[in-house]
Formats: sequence, structure tokens, C-alpha cells
Amino acid sequence: MADHPSEIEEAYIMVENDMETAAEHPNVTPDYLDSISQYVESVSSSLRTISLAIHDHPELQYKEYDAHRVLTEFIEKQDGWRVRPSAYGIQTAFVAVYDSGRKGTTVSFNAEYDALAGIGHACGHNLIAVTSLAGALATAYVICEKQLAGKVVLFGTPAEEGGGGKIKLLNAGAYEDNQVDISLISHPGISPDAALVRTAAYSAFKCEYFGKEAHAAARPWDGINALDALITAYNAISVLRQQTQPGDIIQGQITHGGLRPNIIHAYSAGRFVVRSSSRARLEALTKRVNACFEAGATATGAELKITPGGSYDDHMPNKALGRSYRHFFNRLGGQIPREDVDIIESATMASTDQGNISYAMPSISPSCWIRSEDENGKQLGGPHTPDFEKAVRTMEAHEKAMRVGKALAATALEVLIRPELLASAKREFDELKRADRRAFDQTIRPSGAVPLREVWSG
Repeated sequence: MADHPSEIEEAYIMVENDMETAAEHPNVTPDYLDSISQYVESVSSSLRTISLAIHDHPELQYKEYDAHRVLTEFIEKQDGWRVRPSAYGIQTAFVAVYDSGRKGTTVSFNAEYDALAGIGHACGHNLIAVTSLAGALATAYVICEKQLAGKVVLFGTPAEEGGGGKIKLLNAGAYEDNQVDISLISHPGISPDAALVRTAAYSAFKCEYFGKEAHAAARPWDGINALDALITAYNAISVLRQQTQPGDIIQGQITHGGLRPNIIHAYSAGRFVVRSSSRARLEALTKRVNACFEAGATATGAELKITPGGSYDDHMPNKALGRSYRHFFNRLGGQIPREDVDIIESATMASTDQGNISYAMPSISPSCWIRSEDENGKQLGGPHTPDFEKAVRTMEAHEKAMRVGKALAATALEVLIRPELLASAKREFDELKRADRRAFDQTIRPSGAVPLREVWSG
């Protein structure tokens, strides 16, 4: 474990762009923002209908059948779009493509539409779906109207809430097959609008201990206490928290603590989540957490089994794309602060599978503020609360989402018409990847060691 922030974190500050400064944006000619805005306004009512249809019929991960149907049927009716439903062996995923027929850059948008158990669309994925849809359709419209080169791909990505739909599509070759150059998405919340949102890396796993029953009063020495093993590990983790870095989070839940008090417990189990600000930091923290579980087994003699669950990489926002987005969003009435402020203030410890996409290609995932307040203006709950489920259904929230869709489309089109912007985004991406690799090699893995992920996955 490094005593100082890893190189990948420093790279967010140190990587410079030789094309533009944080305070400048070139006068792009032609500028398509007016055409984009007019088009999005023309389809806004239809997209509102889609958003409400998704919101009012919430579906959990990989079971988003109605959302998949509503979205694909609508896109199939749009001129020039080819839609592949149930793509790459995932029943509720889709890939929609608009190809100009002229060789050029490929820009992509990711749509999400799964809900949360018990509280429906309390993460606002109905808005994410129509924001990305608006951005993709507007980009295609301008390509057609202005006879531009390039291609637009809209990915329908199910199961963001823990199921990793984007990761499955990425591993199946969906992005590579479509030769995607950049990826765009957004997320609503109650935090201020931002262009350079950084999310946390996380890994979830199940821990089990296997001991031996015995009578807890008559012959306790015959037993091996699996609950003691788990409590030892839990307490070791509590002690570890004092010496973790800011941005390191360890969460745990004991799911099985034994059968009766008068039995030496032969089985115990828990679920745990480890988060950190980068995937290199996560790897180091996971190693230390794993040692706590090994300590429980060593202290009690119980057998330890760790079963990996889901894991997401942190999202690395691309500053070159962020500059473009901020420029257009602010022209539409937004107030995203300058780059050096934005990247600090917009960091969050939430996680998303868009993070994995950001390690495969340049990506941004701007945040979109929406109102979640009572009638007196008192702040109510944000994402993953019942209050937010109500907030994402309002007309005001839809209008905020459409503004984001316009800015995403303008960013995509600037990438299409300015080769130097794409080159800058890719140079930055390559440098961040090199910094990530150095962070793993220098601070995480001694020579000849095997990565923990490989050990756990078998």
C-alpha cells in the first residue's frame, strides 16, 4: 500500500492538454448548437413519453423488457437507424447505429434503464435513457442535414445497478466491433452540474467461515467457532479503517451469525464492499482487507471462503471532452465551474460500470442537477431515495435532461468535425492508462506476485 496518493490520481492534475487551456475553447466553425437545440425540442415530447413509460414501469437488472421494447421500437422508426435488439446474447441490451456512409469518427452514447428493488427509478435511469437518446438522435440529425462524416452508436446498457451490463457488452466486443472512439453518458442527482465526474472503484464479495459444531457449555473445546472468525475479521477491519486513506471505504453486513447461543457456530457469513478512489488504490486496499479475513481464520482454525461479487472501475473523466461539454452546456444556461474546480468538487464515492468504459476509451459522465425539494424549498433525498424517485418524474427534471442531451450532442459533433479534439482526448486517455499501469506496478504488485483478482477468480 502506497503512503501517498497513487500516480493515477496525480495524473488528473498533472496531465496537460497541448491544444487548449482550461479557460479557453476555440471558436468552432460551423457551430451546430442551434440546430441541435431545435431538433431536441422537436422530439422532447416523444422522449418525455418514453421517460414516463420507463419510470412508471420499473424493472430490475436484466429484466428491463418493457424499457427495451419501448426504446428499440422508437429508434427503429427513426430514419437511417439500424437497431439490433437483444444484442450480444443479453436479452435486454441493444445496439442502435446511424452510419453516414462516409468514413470518419465513431461517437457513442450509453442508455441505462434498470430500476432499484423496492424504490423504482430512484436513480433516475429513465432520465439517463432519454438524455442519451436525445444526444444520439440529435447528433445523427446534424450529420444527415450537414452531410458530415462519421457514425453514431447508441448502446442500450441494462443492469447498471450491480449487474454490470456495460462490462458484459464491453467484454463481448460490442464497443470494439463498432469501432467506438468516445463514450458519452450523464447522470442526474442533487449535486451541482458538472462535466468531470469521477466515481469510485468498488468490489463486492461474500465471506464465509466453516467451523465445527459443539455444545457451547458442555464441550466447547470440541468446536471451531465460525462466528468468532467473522467477528475477529470484522473487528480487524474496524481497526484498519483508522489507517486507510481518504476515499477508502469498507462496508460490511453479517448475514449469518449462527443457529443458537448454546451451539458453537459451525457457519458464519457476511457480505462486504470495498471502495476506493481508483482501481489501483482499490487493489491495495482489498489486499489489506483480505488479510483481516485471513486473520479470522488463523485465530480460530475456521476455514475461509471468499466468493467475488460485482466490481466496477472508477470513472476517469476525459478533460478534453469535458472542456467541450462545459463550453456548450454553459452556453445553454449552465454554470459548470472551470476545470480545476470542477474535477475536485464533482468527485463522488458512488460507483458505475461506466467506469470500466472509461478505461477502454475516452469518456465523460456529466452530472445533471435536478430539484428534489418539498413545497417549502427544503432539500429532500438524492439518488437511491423515494424522494428522488418522485423528482425524476417532473417536467422540470425532463427539461434539465434535454439540456444535457443537447450539450452531449454538441460535444459529439465537435469530436466529429475537429480531428485535433479527438487526438487530444486520446493522448490524454493514453497517458492516464500509462499512469494507471505504473500505479499497479510500482505500489501494488511486487515482482512475480499474482493479482488478487486472478487469485479470487480462479
